[in-house]
Amino acid sequence: MPSLDQALFLGLNAGPDTAPLVLLLARGASQGAALGMLLLLALDLATAPQQRRSTLLACLTALLLAWCTVRGLRAWVPFPRPAQLGLGVQWVLQGARPGFPSMHTATAFAIAGALSLTCRWTLALPAFLFAAVIAWSRICLGLHFPSDVGAGILAGLASTAIAARLLPHELRGLGRFSAYWFHPARPWVRRR
Repeated sequence: MPSLDQALFLGLNAGPDTAPLVLLLARGASQGAALGMLLLLALDLATAPQQRRSTLLACLTALLLAWCTVRGLRAWVPFPRPAQLGLGVQWVLQGARPGFPSMHTATAFAIAGALSLTCRWTLALPAFLFAAVIAWSRICLGLHFPSDVGAGILAGLASTAIAARLLPHELRGLGRFSAYWFHPARPWVRRR
């Protein structure tokens, strides 16, 4: 384990002198991750009914890909969590399963990325901010190293990019963002 990763972890991990409000925020973000992201998705679906199918399909595909990616990486590279190494303070009980990459972070960033495909930044920006708070909370609560969270961010965003490529051509036109990135003139867009 690199010493920089441990040093960052120990700097961000909540200790006994951490304000109770910080712990409350971290626990709320970490334990309410799925509910918060579902609320943002529901808000997007309610305000843009014409894109309902596209948004839902993009979110579910990115979420499934992120889950599979994390499970695969954890089986392939089973890095321990900080508590398993006796580091920091663990504020939420967590099993002895591998922690690399962070599942909470990967799925939160996958959904935020999928919401950004609609180019509705009024919802995508809060989704990314909430995903960042979830990522921070996993370190603050002593559940993951910063490298676990960083890998979760990359896994989530990569899952969104792959999900966007897997979507049928008709569903790619979710907004200006996807119209730019998935325009037929771009070299990475496969021709049909």
